[in-house]
Amino acid sequence: MADEMDDRKNRYDERELGREFADPEYAERQQLAQSFEDPNALDDARLGKSFEETNSSGKRRKSPGIRAQPPTNRRNIAIFLVGFLLLFLIVVIAGWLPRHERDKEIDRRAKEQQNAKPVVDVAKVEPAQNQQGLVLPGTTIPLTEAYVYARASGYLKTRLVDIGDRVRKDQLLAVVDAPDLDQQVAQAKQQLMQAERQLDQQRSQLALATVTVQRYRVLVRKGVFSQQDGDQQETNYASQVANVQAAQRNVDAYRANLGHVEALQSYEYVRAPFAGVITQRNVDVGALIAASGVTTGAESAPAPEGQTSTSGGSQQAGQVNTGGSSGASSSAATTTQSPGQGGPLFGLAQNERLRILVSVPEGFLAAIHVGGHAQLTFQEYSGVSFTGEITRTANSVDPNTRTMLTEVQVDNRNGKLVPGMYTVVTFSPAPGIEGPLLVSGDAVVIRHDRPTIAKVVDGKVHLQPVTIGRDLGGVVEILTGLQAGDIIVTNVTDDVVEGAEVQLHFAKTAGQGKS
Repeated sequence: MADEMDDRKNRYDERELGREFADPEYAERQQLAQSFEDPNALDDARLGKSFEETNSSGKRRKSPGIRAQPPTNRRNIAIFLVGFLLLFLIVVIAGWLPRHERDKEIDRRAKEQQNAKPVVDVAKVEPAQNQQGLVLPGTTIPLTEAYVYARASGYLKTRLVDIGDRVRKDQLLAVVDAPDLDQQVAQAKQQLMQAERQLDQQRSQLALATVTVQRYRVLVRKGVFSQQDGDQQETNYASQVANVQAAQRNVDAYRANLGHVEALQSYEYVRAPFAGVITQRNVDVGALIAASGVTTGAESAPAPEGQTSTSGGSQQAGQVNTGGSSGASSSAATTTQSPGQGGPLFGLAQNERLRILVSVPEGFLAAIHVGGHAQLTFQEYSGVSFTGEITRTANSVDPNTRTMLTEVQVDNRNGKLVPGMYTVVTFSPAPGIEGPLLVSGDAVVIRHDRPTIAKVVDGKVHLQPVTIGRDLGGVVEILTGLQAGDIIVTNVTDDVVEGAEVQLHFAKTAGQGKS
């Protein structure tokens, strides 16, 4: 019985399959009829068809005689969706929680910094206790320096020396050819000879007048001549004596004039006023020399080393000490062939002993005394110290700079030093003398057009105006406004304002140990 039912079902399926091939719309009508019997049958069929189309094995066509597979279990789809959702939530939570904690930590720190007091670097102001003493810049200048001019007008005939030559006192440097001056000397000699001949003539006439008057005196006493004749001869004699005296004065005048022109003629020979070294030579052979010392074809010579004008002066020499490591500027190396300019013929310096003029601050005057010593250092001789002697001081303080001009001399017979070298002069400190108050240059700011230092009093900032003295590079000297022991801010920032509460961080005082 069961076999008969299976055979009927198979035959029915074969007939249905045949109808589907014979009539393509038959399957759709059958499916529509089944949808009326089972409302969910059409949706189930569509869902199964969609799974077949998206299957990785591709769309499988139904072969004749093979039955279609049932749809994929919807429970597997639900499990996949739930798993994907859980994985997405885990990833989101894992990325959000650390960032949320970090933001909370940043907010906490920001609030702490906002409410916390700013930390500033401070230092205690103390007097400089540098055992090296007072250090000042200076420039070496010759002990004696002069410009050699010519007093005779003419042309340079001979030049015997050049720069760098060592000369003796009264050594011949150059010869000036002055023909007109030579002619003046010759003329003066002839005038003197003429005056001397006139003097001889007057003396001869005086001798005759003397003999005549003596004879008349005897004859008048004997009565040969009258008294009138005797008085006349006495008058002639006195007149002749006066003529002789006048002729003698005339001879003296012409002799003096000859001495004058001969003295000028001697300036044709330019000689060294003292022993030294030729530092400048501003003329060549053939240059026209004027009696005032002006030369055509020579440039105006610069002032001596350490001086700001040709008039010289120790005060001017001391003013070049702040010229930097290169010292005072000099134009000695410039060309000397600019026509129409004036200047000396030669420059001569005595270099066996050099001097340095420095300006000592008023606070260190007690450490400076004549006969004391100072140490000199030069860039050209690294690690070598020269000893100088304090030879003289101005014994007065300049009211403008509050400094005293001091001269230090150093022996240079070995010739290692030359004028114009930059040097650093170190004076030994006087026992028991405190140095000035020095602070870091970063601690000084400008507030209301005045130098100001931030002083900390009871944990609060107070902007204190000060008076600045010397600027020593990294540190500056404070004259007024601070006292030893004050706490100051070494690096003023935007947080350092008047009345601000700050936390102190003590740093090493930049001014300590310096002077």
